[in-house]
Amino acid sequence: MKIQTAYHNFVKSLMTVYDEGETKAIARIVFEDAFQMYDSTSQREFEEKHQERLNEIQARLLLNEPVQYILGQADFYGYKFNVDKNVLIPRQETEELVYWIKNTVKEFFTKNKIRLLDIGTGSGCIPIALKKTVKELDVHALDVSEGAIQTAQTNAEKNETSITFYQQSILEKEGWESFPKFQIIVSNPPYIPHHEANLMPEHVKQFEPHLALFVENEDPLIFYRVIAEFALEKLENDGFLFFETNEFNAPEVLSMLHNKGFTKIELQQDIEGKDRMIRASV
Repeated sequence: MKIQTAYHNFVKSLMTVYDEGETKAIARIVFEDAFQMYDSTSQREFEEKHQERLNEIQARLLLNEPVQYILGQADFYGYKFNVDKNVLIPRQETEELVYWIKNTVKEFFTKNKIRLLDIGTGSGCIPIALKKTVKELDVHALDVSEGAIQTAQTNAEKNETSITFYQQSILEKEGWESFPKFQIIVSNPPYIPHHEANLMPEHVKQFEPHLALFVENEDPLIFYRVIAEFALEKLENDGFLFFETNEFNAPEVLSMLHNKGFTKIELQQDIEGKDRMIRASV
């Protein structure tokens, strides 16, 4: 079988589950990342060993498993990251947050070293991408999940970056005293109440870590509020706190930050026009 035929058959199969645009995007990722084949019209032979692997990938995709988990990697900000059941798949919208932080560093900081903390780091995509592109950053990252920290450490090594990692819960305030002061704190925390789980795509609920997604119904802003309190203690004067939000909770997060005395509070939308990112200062 030729590569072109294998590609065509693969696309045709996925079209029973995914729309055309998503099918073509998945097919491109699979053929490029799993087989290093970049020409879907090639008349070269598609080896039998590749067909066996492709059949396995296809079967898992037809069960709605995200391609990133199947292949064990995801692209983010031009870099490759290992992903597994312990971490969320890095989102394109989060790349826009990284870009905003990068520009903030260039605009407001002149120090040789700027200390940054990412809270709830997951795969480590935010701090690693920032360290790769802003060399003067002294980057720290925290997550409550041991598995997430292990994955993030692997990604730091893979991308040749030096990151200081902490495995602990930001909700345990007695541990705060051990942290130094920071110029930048960033977080994309859990914020989906359990009662809204039925609104989530099935593949997200089934395969992505609930620890990184959901919060208790009674206090959906708990992480935003506690991280804001942490920032009031640990941000240097004129430092910045960044949050990733969504269009549903952004107004409440803005109000909370205002009530706690933050200044220079700014909301930015993502490329789709959704309220996505907040920056505030102390």
